[in-house]
Amino acid sequence: MAQRIVVVGAGYAGLSAAGRVARTLGRRVEVTVVNPSPLFVERVRLHQVAVGKASKQVDLRAMLEKRGISFVLGAVTALEPDSRRLLVGTRELDYDFLVYAAGSTGVANEHTLTVSGAHDTEVTRARLAELTNGARVTVVGGGATGIEVATELAEARRDLVVRLVTGEELGAWLSPRGRDHVRAVLGRLGVEVHETKAVETDPGGVTLATGAHLPGEATIWSTGFTVPTLARDAGLAVDNQGRVLVDDTLRSQSHDTVCAAGDATALPGNLRMACATALPSGRHVAANLIARVTDRTPGALDFSSVAQCLSLGRRDALLQPLNPDDTPRPQALTGRTAALAKESIVRAAALAARHPGPLLPGRPLRT
Repeated sequence: MAQRIVVVGAGYAGLSAAGRVARTLGRRVEVTVVNPSPLFVERVRLHQVAVGKASKQVDLRAMLEKRGISFVLGAVTALEPDSRRLLVGTRELDYDFLVYAAGSTGVANEHTLTVSGAHDTEVTRARLAELTNGARVTVVGGGATGIEVATELAEARRDLVVRLVTGEELGAWLSPRGRDHVRAVLGRLGVEVHETKAVETDPGGVTLATGAHLPGEATIWSTGFTVPTLARDAGLAVDNQGRVLVDDTLRSQSHDTVCAAGDATALPGNLRMACATALPSGRHVAANLIARVTDRTPGALDFSSVAQCLSLGRRDALLQPLNPDDTPRPQALTGRTAALAKESIVRAAALAARHPGPLLPGRPLRT
């Protein structure tokens, strides 16, 4: 009898897991993917979409059914891991194994826009398109998302005043060379950088920890990510952020028929939320499900990132090499060459999610 495998989430992690299991095991499994959106979202391109650039639309049902994978459109409203069942509205789905890959969403603040998901990004795109010459946009958050949004917007809309507010030193996680390059690009694009915390937002702007108020017509909030409460509500073991606690094979610590991958998982080694950890964690879950279905021993996850890639508009980027412990190496690739490398990595990530191959990367890039 075929093993029923249900995958919650059709992001990079969920698709890579579903595709590899279905491709490898064929009729020995019945794979179903559940997702609230009918489209695959290239999340690492949302900063481009926000400023009006097109992103390829991929219909999940058509893509998955070609691979013998069933697709259920809808949000999971209840998860019952003890009885191995979940609800999508009024529809019940039973499973033998569950892959929890529900992803994450951006942390929003009152009176702000975000670029954390397709719908939110479309709202942001529409608002930015309304702005006229001289309008002021403040991007709050100096991490990778904030820097990418600020540079993309400043390059695409030279008629706007773009500010970036970061609560710590700009690019603190980068090498000195990387930080210097990011700062230089922001300066070249005319982005005002404020290295202080934003403490309050209102319809007319942002108040900083210094007491200064930055008036503006739009504020984009990009200070971090949060995960759905579904796992916690279901009684799965989770950390203080609500991410599923797993062993080194990515199996739930509380329910052995549940595996987890991607942003909604407390991955071993404190790996951060990123596309390039989602992909290999999804593939690793797939490899271990294949092992369990075929009566072999699942293996431990063992990888680290080799680099972080940061878009700085369409004509510049930063590729920051990393040590195995995720600290930056002194070197940094910049400029047009880095931009081409970043674009290649983004395309490869989307291809890997849609067409998962048989191999697991050892140390993937982090986008």
